[in-house]
Amino acid sequence: MENNFQNSTQNQSPMMQNQNSQIIRMLSISIIVAAIIISGTILYTNSQNNGGIANNNNDNNQQAQDPSQPVKVSMDDDAVLGDKNAPVTMIEFSDYECPFCKRHFTEVYPQIKKDYIDTGKVKLVFRDFIAVPSHNPLAISEAMAAECAAEQGGDSVYFKYHDVIFAKTTSNGAGLALTELPAIAQSLGLNVTAFNQCLSSNKYKAEIDKDQQDGTAVGISGTPSFVVGKSSANGTIEGKVIVGAQAYNVFKDAIEAALK
Repeated sequence: MENNFQNSTQNQSPMMQNQNSQIIRMLSISIIVAAIIISGTILYTNSQNNGGIANNNNDNNQQAQDPSQPVKVSMDDDAVLGDKNAPVTMIEFSDYECPFCKRHFTEVYPQIKKDYIDTGKVKLVFRDFIAVPSHNPLAISEAMAAECAAEQGGDSVYFKYHDVIFAKTTSNGAGLALTELPAIAQSLGLNVTAFNQCLSSNKYKAEIDKDQQDGTAVGISGTPSFVVGKSSANGTIEGKVIVGAQAYNVFKDAIEAALK
């Protein structure tokens, strides 16, 4: 068809050839625009159907391992929210600059906290997992800042700092200015000089790297991802994997199953 069209234009006048060329260009542009719109619609639809799962940093876009299969993962020495003797543990692998993590924090976490954490049924363990490289350096600075806050005030202050970051950030690696990190520390009554020294030393970088390694070892590849299971004396949790910013009932079902 392409050759026939080219041959037919060769027998026309220069004016007709020019008009035909303009028509071809307009048609080509229209086709390209239509393709972009269709591709964007497909990508948006897929993101909605996946329940808000963040894209992974892996080039091959691997998903976390089969969620129907339980995994074993350690609490490590990460911050714990709730009764340390709670019968169920939920380990969250999360990124402070992940928009889906913020969505979970805003829309689902408050209900989980009210129904299960505040009632002593579940303890939450927060572990850092930065799935998108472009979220750095801010994401890792925020993660280290929360650890520096905990250094002064323990797990309770860690989660206060955690809450403020998620409340303030607009996500995607440029959610807030680095200068806001010590300001948050000051608002929580921390020693800002000691906080800044802690943050600038990168002393918790290895801790954050270990979280990432432990998550990767059990198939975590996107954020937020969760492991929900019965608490254990040795801190290793065997539980169900929940991938993405899922609805409250998804977490409720997993927690209720673990409580039985």
